[in-house]
Amino acid sequence: MQRERPIARLIGRSQKPDGGGKVSQECRLPPCSGSLLRGAGSWAGGSQQRGSMRATMLAALGVLLALLPLASTLQSQGTRRGGWMPEPTEPALHRLSHYLLAHYQKGTRPVRDWRTTTNVAIDLMVYAILSVDEKNQVLTTYIWYRQHWTDEFLRWDPARFDNLTQISLPAESIWVPDILINEFVDVGKSPHVPYVYVGHHGEVQNLKPIQVMTACSLDIYNFPFDVQNCSLTFTSWLHHIRDINLSLWRQPELVKFDRSVFMNQGEWELLYVLSRFQEFSVKSSDSYAEMKFYVVIRRRPLFYTVSLLLPSIFLMVMDIVGFYLPPNSGERVSFKITLLLGYSVFLIIVSDTLPATAVGTPLIGIYFVVCMALLVISLTETILIVRLVHKQDLQPHVPEWVKHLLLERATVLLCIQDGRTFSPSRTQSLDISREVENDDSAAKLSHHGSEDPRECEAAGAVRPAPAFAGQAEGSPLMHSVLREITAIRQFLEKREEFRDVAREWLQVGYVLDVLLFRAYLAAVLAYSITLGTLWSVWRDA
Repeated sequence: MQRERPIARLIGRSQKPDGGGKVSQECRLPPCSGSLLRGAGSWAGGSQQRGSMRATMLAALGVLLALLPLASTLQSQGTRRGGWMPEPTEPALHRLSHYLLAHYQKGTRPVRDWRTTTNVAIDLMVYAILSVDEKNQVLTTYIWYRQHWTDEFLRWDPARFDNLTQISLPAESIWVPDILINEFVDVGKSPHVPYVYVGHHGEVQNLKPIQVMTACSLDIYNFPFDVQNCSLTFTSWLHHIRDINLSLWRQPELVKFDRSVFMNQGEWELLYVLSRFQEFSVKSSDSYAEMKFYVVIRRRPLFYTVSLLLPSIFLMVMDIVGFYLPPNSGERVSFKITLLLGYSVFLIIVSDTLPATAVGTPLIGIYFVVCMALLVISLTETILIVRLVHKQDLQPHVPEWVKHLLLERATVLLCIQDGRTFSPSRTQSLDISREVENDDSAAKLSHHGSEDPRECEAAGAVRPAPAFAGQAEGSPLMHSVLREITAIRQFLEKREEFRDVAREWLQVGYVLDVLLFRAYLAAVLAYSITLGTLWSVWRDA
């Protein structure tokens, strides 16, 4: 019905009463149309003109059909003046996407003036430390990366698109800056994010998670209390700084201590992230803009302290306790050999846990080697002491300089008791003297009665042999008794000499054992204090 009204106006049919009260119909068609109608009336009055009027009517119908689009246009203009707007059939998102991408050229930098520099603001948030490969010097991290720039060809008026101020567009359909990480060594398993956000002023935001596998100079000397500093350098691989410049999206203080999304339950702890902008040029060519992020991480040492350091410390303590075993017993040697074998097995087990690099050795590896060397030194010292305190038949006397150094000077220096400590009344000297006596000498002494050999030795020292000989020169029995007594006296003198030599070497072995034990203990304590201090300083740094 709405379309019929303008058609009626165009045709010009209006009903007006005439003088007789009848309604007359006035035609508002153009003059040509009126002439056609008048021709049609005359055609009705005369049959001779029917053929020509039929052609005239067909031409009039064609003119009416041509005027129908004009009538529809006039009707739409009239409704707009009245305040009514028809709703479009296509959604605003579709119309805006078509409007932005219909004639978009993604192959060129989105600026109207080529002298204009595209400023790309970037941001980084560390999500997790996945792995640290010390052997290959590779750090694998998972980061949330964000970049922002202005595209001058992606702007629109929100009033024309239902007040739409932001839209997501495919990243493959628009220009994206070629920002890469210089330290990339391998493509990680990063999820693909196909869209970017675009604002009505041309602001483009590209947000995506990235698994980054980068080369990093890892210093493992302080393992397991090491702190690593790895850099992530973002730069345009092709465009110079006059084309693409980089800046930081947020303030550096906010980036430095941002741990809001970091997974803080792994082996590594995130300390902070430093950021720095710099210009880089190659052989005096054009400069490139670089944005460096320094990711500083620290290893949690509790696992390695429990599994590596404590067992080694316990074995070293047991080696020190082994010095309190008697030096003249063979149990000390077997005990220390057992400790050395146990420590060797321990090193074989923990060798896979230690980081392996071709450029250096961690301090804990040096610690294990020194502990093994100390165990070997301890075993060597024990073998030496056992050799000294055990009596030999042809053992020489203790040299005078050894007596002077060990039995006089060292006893005072080490606060050992005086010489009476080493008197024959001690149990160890008695044990050594008992070993010297054999069954033959005991049989000889019992054969000549219960006379004390010491009294015979004292009587023989007076040498009354000539008197005996004068009184009983002709008695063969007396000569035989004298020869037996002389042999016994010589035997006892030789035995006393051996006992004196064994006693002297026992004193030397005892003093030397105390001296070496205290030197060994001082070396172990100094080494332990030094390592503990270094690791404490590195851990608290």
